Amino acid sequence: MFAQVFALCAVKPGDVCAVLSESASRPDLVALAELALARLGARPFRLVLPQRPVTTPVPVRSTGASDAIGGLDAVVAALSRCTFVADCTVEGLMHAPELPAVLGGGARVLYVSHEHPEILERCVPQPGDDAAVRDAMRRLKAAKRMAVRSDAGTDLAIDLAGARVGGVWGFTDRPGTLSHWPGGLVLAFPAAGSVRGTLVLDRGDVNLTFKRYLADAVRLTIDDDHVVAIDGDSPDAEMLRGHFAAWRAHEGSRSAYAVSHVGWGLNRRARWDAMLFYDKHDFNGTELRAFGGNFLYSTGANEVAGRHTLGHFDLPLRGCTVEVDGAVVVDRGVLA
Repeated sequence: MFAQVFALCAVKPGDVCAVLSESASRPDLVALAELALARLGARPFRLVLPQRPVTTPVPVRSTGASDAIGGLDAVVAALSRCTFVADCTVEGLMHAPELPAVLGGGARVLYVSHEHPEILERCVPQPGDDAAVRDAMRRLKAAKRMAVRSDAGTDLAIDLAGARVGGVWGFTDRPGTLSHWPGGLVLAFPAAGSVRGTLVLDRGDVNLTFKRYLADAVRLTIDDDHVVAIDGDSPDAEMLRGHFAAWRAHEGSRSAYAVSHVGWGLNRRARWDAMLFYDKHDFNGTELRAFGGNFLYSTGANEVAGRHTLGHFDLPLRGCTVEVDGAVVVDRGVLA
């Protein structure tokens, strides 16, 4: 399976490939990556970094911004000179500060999501998976507005002017690019001051930072990109309020309350209910970010808007209708 995906990333005999990990990485993923690269005839090496000390008042989860490299220039130089990097860090390099330098050297990076290999196997990418994502990216890049509504009460208006658009389909064969596995989603990082309205997390929607299905609805009021009110008297609402407040106190700003990215899932093999079947240690939630027809609303760092924070929520919602310049792309949670 790993060899199949790495072959989609154009790994060839003789390619110098790094398997990047840290002391907390899953050893089965590291071993599978190295064996697969050897099977393809590549020349792999392992680069293992120690787990960094905890410096935040609350656990850091679901950020996609690994701090494993910690700014070590020698590590960045080694990775940037590789043809391919199998990223087996816990959080992944998607938003890591060292990523631009690694990609700048021409390396292709694939983040292998930190979860049970069975999840990766069920969501293994196939040739042609990029077509739907590329089409969605073209739609977003040409669009001016996104509107999101649901019967639960979500009603969001998103200005796409100046947004940066990205998409992931589970593999990458182009030098200087990154993808992650599982894949199958399209995202826009809006410019500052672009998002307002109401976001209702309904029962059964997912808080992937907490790895928890919501038992009760929570209503978020969004103004000028930021969550300005969290309504609800359930434990779900209380935990959200407490986590946001902890980041505000730690960082001295409200950046954690702000939108990071918005988009929708396109992976028809991914399942919303998959989290039921795995312990938290075996589940990172990338599958639930990508399941077909979800609307993904995320808070936290957004370079386009000039906001930086370690606080991050990925919130996949079901049952939403997503319109791009008036055209329906998701109809009540079903891909149009």
